[in-house]
Amino acid sequence: MCRESGIDRSKLYITTKVLPNITDIPSAIATSLKKLQLDYVDLYLIHAPFFGNESNGTDLQSAWKAMEDIKSRGLAKSIGVSNFMPEHLSTIMQTATTPPAINQIEFHTYLQQPDLLAFHKKHGIATEAYGPLTPVTKAAPGPVDDILASLAKKYAVNPGEVLLRWCVDQDVVAVTTSGKEQRLSDYLRAMTFKLTPKEIERINEAGQGKKFRGFWTHKFGNE
Repeated sequence: MCRESGIDRSKLYITTKVLPNITDIPSAIATSLKKLQLDYVDLYLIHAPFFGNESNGTDLQSAWKAMEDIKSRGLAKSIGVSNFMPEHLSTIMQTATTPPAINQIEFHTYLQQPDLLAFHKKHGIATEAYGPLTPVTKAAPGPVDDILASLAKKYAVNPGEVLLRWCVDQDVVAVTTSGKEQRLSDYLRAMTFKLTPKEIERINEAGQGKKFRGFWTHKFGNE
């Protein structure tokens, strides 16, 4: 992949995940590296905590030990998790020698997860948001619509870019995608302005008026 792109490896930050073959993480990373034509990835994640024996946590701890081994072998620069809740994180941290660098979670104005974010901050785990545009792509109309429109006008951006900036200004890494190059370019405008604390507070308060989860509803429900 990197060879075909012509881009120097040092300029790329590549993340991949493991879940279907969670019982054999060494083989999983070997397969991923072969497909990617890489010697290492920058970040390797456990895709979700829903596997094995969740009741006593031994399978979670064993999987994390395998992730630590991957890092020690230099096959991943950093290791982390995705879709973990505080109880899952607490379980693996009981035996971890390397804590998760990051937890990638669904995070947006209608799913703010304050307790989970507080746990991350307490333990030095970065928060990465997927689905940050959900309020305008899946959950509209909603109580943040008017605020987003007002702020978009103020900063000469679109509502989606306000949502991305809302993440950034709360120390959350926002991840999004598009099949259109121009739209991806437009998203960079989120780096050209900064929301005030009062604007963030207004968005947060309005967002509490609606609960919506777009992913993993079969496990979490639509909170």
